[in-house]
Amino acid sequence: LELNGDPSLERESGAGPMLYDLAMQLASTGVRKLRGPLVVQTADGPASDVYPAAWSRHHRGRTFAPLIGPITLNENLVWVTVAPGSRAGARVRVLDVLPAGASRLVSVSATTRRGRRSRLALRGRSDGGWVLTGTIGTGAHPRSVGAVVNQPKVLLDAVWAHALARAGITWDRAAYTAAPAPEATPRALAEVSSPTLDSLASEINRRSLNYGAELLLQWAGGRETAPERLTAHVLEITGQQSGVELVDGSGLSYDDRVTPNTFIAYLAKFPETPEGRNFPQLLPANGTGTLRRLHSGLPGEGVVRAKTGTLGQVANVVGYLGRPDGVLLVALMYNGPRPWAARQEEWTLLRMLGAHGVVIPSDSVPDDLVPHLGGEESDTSAAPLTPPDSAAR
Repeated sequence: LELNGDPSLERESGAGPMLYDLAMQLASTGVRKLRGPLVVQTADGPASDVYPAAWSRHHRGRTFAPLIGPITLNENLVWVTVAPGSRAGARVRVLDVLPAGASRLVSVSATTRRGRRSRLALRGRSDGGWVLTGTIGTGAHPRSVGAVVNQPKVLLDAVWAHALARAGITWDRAAYTAAPAPEATPRALAEVSSPTLDSLASEINRRSLNYGAELLLQWAGGRETAPERLTAHVLEITGQQSGVELVDGSGLSYDDRVTPNTFIAYLAKFPETPEGRNFPQLLPANGTGTLRRLHSGLPGEGVVRAKTGTLGQVANVVGYLGRPDGVLLVALMYNGPRPWAARQEEWTLLRMLGAHGVVIPSDSVPDDLVPHLGGEESDTSAAPLTPPDSAAR
């Protein structure tokens, strides 16, 4: 298999390619049996997932900060949905495991207890699987418990086997298969591709998906010098010599630094470039995604198009606000111990500025963009850069 880091691959929503699609393509060509172990690579060589060096060890392995790399299934998360057993003391009932095929990697020791309270945990095993522990009350509703994938290759093996079986293909992984000759040219037997860049970038921004932002950055700039290339891109667009230093694609590191002036300059100038056309539309609208709490006090959805940036001591909002006299560029920054309180004040200010606002149109005329406010550190998604189309083969 060739995997190139598609953040939408094998997601439970189905909004992206599935390995079953790949298996069905094989079956449609007459393939009925595969022999030999699974070998995974990328278009550039071996496939491996790592944590970005700039990420704090405190974040690594949490659901918002999984391993990043070309082997990406269901956003490198596994989910188990369970319900109470038939009586107190009975084993819990497993209703679903995502991604499909991961059930063979999950063992269950959780039990049912009297009452309605539940306390469940999905803990990783050394073999790459998980064990579900804890209790669920006899009167509790079904519960979903998630965990990060610590060994993506193990999960890929299970999901690929499940997809092949559904497609009617037998896989004998123990059979010996000689390596191809060095001069042999690989031939693609089946291929699925990611959604378009604007679709991925829009969703990643709306959900503030750190995992997706990192993948877009690696896709566009490689795994070694991508943050430096992104920093250079921002400086080129803004025409500045300094004011930005980026070390990752998600803004999850405190080492990311951006000045208010740089934010404003980028918001104003990037839409003037061919690549930046309709850039505001890639940012979440008020009332949706990370701006969902900004749903009241504004005339309608789309008056604000902005991206939030949130850490333990950071609360930023950067984007566009439509008004009858033009589009305000907004960069609100807070660094300190009360980010939640600061975010509420930011919402209050945006409601005040946009009380009589208008929906920001597509293809906004750059001359209508009026620099107004300032801000600092935020999620720095790599949306402006273009990844290759091919996601999985």
